[in-house]
Amino acid sequence: MNKNDIMCCKTFISEVEALALTFRGGVHVPEEKNTEGKAVRLFDSPKTVSIPMSQHIGAPCIPIVKKGDTVDMGQIIGEVKAGLGCPVHASVSGTVIAIEEKRNSMGMAVQNVIIENDGENRISPEVRPYEGSFEELTFEEVVEVVRRAGISGMGGATFPTYAKIQSAKDKVDTLIVNCAECEPYITANHRLLLEEPDTVIGGMKILLRAFGLRVGDIAIEDNKPDAVKLIREKVKGSDFAEVKVLATKYPQGDERQLIYAITGKEIPAGKLPADVGCVVFNAETCASVYRAFVYGMPLIKRIVTVDGDCIADPCSVKCPIGTSYRELIDFCGGCTKEYRYIVNGGPMMGAAQWDIDAPVTKGTSAVLVFSEKVKPVYEQPSACIRCGRCVRACQMRLMPNYIATFSREGKYDLCEQYDVMSCVECGACTYVCPGSVPITQLNRAAKAKINEKRKLMKGGAK
Repeated sequence: MNKNDIMCCKTFISEVEALALTFRGGVHVPEEKNTEGKAVRLFDSPKTVSIPMSQHIGAPCIPIVKKGDTVDMGQIIGEVKAGLGCPVHASVSGTVIAIEEKRNSMGMAVQNVIIENDGENRISPEVRPYEGSFEELTFEEVVEVVRRAGISGMGGATFPTYAKIQSAKDKVDTLIVNCAECEPYITANHRLLLEEPDTVIGGMKILLRAFGLRVGDIAIEDNKPDAVKLIREKVKGSDFAEVKVLATKYPQGDERQLIYAITGKEIPAGKLPADVGCVVFNAETCASVYRAFVYGMPLIKRIVTVDGDCIADPCSVKCPIGTSYRELIDFCGGCTKEYRYIVNGGPMMGAAQWDIDAPVTKGTSAVLVFSEKVKPVYEQPSACIRCGRCVRACQMRLMPNYIATFSREGKYDLCEQYDVMSCVECGACTYVCPGSVPITQLNRAAKAKINEKRKLMKGGAK
């Protein structure tokens, strides 16, 4: 799309920008959407893939293959024996060359199945499309197909989608497709909407069917006028979808803020979206649901935005789960300068990586590579000057200034009284702090101490 096309789209949406939906708090951060105008590139030939057996909240999978086995694309290679979880599949065809324990971005030891890619792209006989009538789909069938496909929500701490569907049964009257993508740099969902809109819409229709709902909302920020225009054209004249335009603001993509912006409902502390009658699915989750039903293909590939001042040719790439950051970066032309930081996800809530050979997982939305030059310049943290910027920025209506002070002094009981457990760790408070106080990190430390205390108390009560 050229600049004239983008200007036409902006003219098209100008009349609704003034009415764009939003929430209280939040911050405006530089968008850096450098890859929004570039088509997604396919990279399906990594030399090896290292597929973690734990990629979401819940029980880790147990490998059901062994070294020397030949595997096909879409074949189940890891199963959950008990508890919350879904299977993990081979993302390429080839030979299992090792099963090794590696540390993930959170420092936890996780088993990885390492497959040498034979380049043949053989599809497993296990991959079979849904053969029944979509008009007669039952709730249980949707749950089982989604579970077997290994679909989990996109983002940092991913959650198995089938479990989200189960927990919302008979509770919801509003389904929202989250296309906000409010983090700087990331354009994976934006490109998905432009290049594969029918998969997103098709997955939404299946999910509507599961919940017995007639209509759902597709929520898109107003900095994506081309996507708003295209999706509106796709659903024009239909009675199952409404496009809701959101004001561009971080963290608009957070479920709580998204639900408030669209419905005006606030989720009480400790409650889930289903408790206020809502369920939210990411655009790529909807597309994965569609592929699972129509093609029988489980979640084995992910669109990842590769960007940063070090990357020679930034773009969004569709690659197999388990592809190493190194190969992904090389596919984008490599680094033009010495890198200092690698971030999994966006710069606001993403996690710094210490291993360039770490694998892409189901929750990887971006791989950002920065030089020392891009490092934020922080002065020596000062005492809080009571300016109130963090309070205004906090969409959870907390008082981060007090919580950070209490945390620094080790007064975790006071942190708890000031509801630190409701902090979503979005980083907005730290971003706006003129005193360079590491508020988010202090909040995170307080939450960890409180959780540790609760576990000890629970253990002592037994």
